[in-house]
Amino acid sequence: MNGPYDLVIRSRYAVLPDGERPAAVAVRSGRIAAVTGRDAALVAVEEVDLGDLALLPGLVDSHVHVNEPGRTEWEGFATATRAAAAGGVTTIVDMPLNSLPPTVTVDALAVKRSAASGSCAVDVGFWGGAIPGNLADLRPLHEAGVYGFKCFVSPSGVDEFPALDEAGIRDAMTAIAAFDGLLIVHAEDPAGLAEPDGPGYAEFLASRPPGSESAAIARVARLAAETGCRTHVVHLSDAGSLPLLAEWRGRGARISAETCPHYLTLAAEEVPEGGTEFKCCPPIRAGANRAGLWQGLADGAIGCVVSDHSPCVPELKKGGFDTAWGGISSLQLGLPVVWSAARARGHGLGDVVRWMAAGPADLTGLTAKGRIAVGADADLVAFDADRTFVVDPGALRQRHPVTPYAGRELTGVVEDVWLRGEPAGHGRLLRRDA
Repeated sequence: MNGPYDLVIRSRYAVLPDGERPAAVAVRSGRIAAVTGRDAALVAVEEVDLGDLALLPGLVDSHVHVNEPGRTEWEGFATATRAAAAGGVTTIVDMPLNSLPPTVTVDALAVKRSAASGSCAVDVGFWGGAIPGNLADLRPLHEAGVYGFKCFVSPSGVDEFPALDEAGIRDAMTAIAAFDGLLIVHAEDPAGLAEPDGPGYAEFLASRPPGSESAAIARVARLAAETGCRTHVVHLSDAGSLPLLAEWRGRGARISAETCPHYLTLAAEEVPEGGTEFKCCPPIRAGANRAGLWQGLADGAIGCVVSDHSPCVPELKKGGFDTAWGGISSLQLGLPVVWSAARARGHGLGDVVRWMAAGPADLTGLTAKGRIAVGADADLVAFDADRTFVVDPGALRQRHPVTPYAGRELTGVVEDVWLRGEPAGHGRLLRRDA
């Protein structure tokens, strides 16, 4: 195609799949048409020179609870996707709970897509759910474009999304393997969980020990090996389970894992008294465990970092750790949170992009996302990697200003975001097969 490009963005520090270097990225019809040297002679309708700002691919967050419809007072597509865009996230994949109805049938998926239509500032895909009684719905949901299926092996926290027992997991895996789909699993063994003995964080942490994760992961990995189902462990908090995952991969299980910014940057011993904004499941564990998760990222044992953005109305965060809702809101802050900690450990922006853009894109099969490469969607982020700021909850775009990062100084500011070569703000609803 002849004629000028729609947009050319130049940067002295572009994070590309094969490394970081000066580059110019040319966009035509919403896709990246060329990646050249920074000073290449390119003709465009619009040209942007970022100077020393880094140019990143838009992040992909494959673990977001939008909660709409049904619990829109907790969050919603308009507020969640605005928060995503402000944080450099250009694609999210919405979890099948805590919306009403949960996304466990094709009809429920249609309701979800209708609720999201016209409200999204970034692109949005959808997970389906695997629960008792919906085995016959899995293939139709797959054919309707969901990116995979979420299940729990312990109570989910909402009655309309019950957990699967071992037989249910095996049946779901067998069905999903038949069409080479993906099952993602909240892995905490119910036999290892207990009600907290009190309202404090120590009691809450003791009620969900690391062994509950490792026991669930062992069971899920064994079933993955038996059925051949591609399986993914969501929000891994227990670094001690990493050798178990490696062992089962060696035995043929197609199993991967993710972790979250809060597990990488917060520690149990730092949780303040009454600080229920820190509550999540699995829980934030000790600092030594946090170091193990970073090692897992460095080794490649953990493939991606995603938010598990799980907001609620502030009233549900009141009370003690024994009764407050478990969920952390970090969709807008994930990039600076992870970058601040990663650079202190000697990691570069290329590592962060691999964990937060390419990794989640690869997991979900979003082949046009998460990388600056010819043919990919022109989802791009201008990022000031050296600028610091203090987290002001009132400046967050999510529906409720509740965050464990309030008052924390972070490094890294998102300056501009492009979605398919245009300023973010007009997201599309995505299908796995589109």
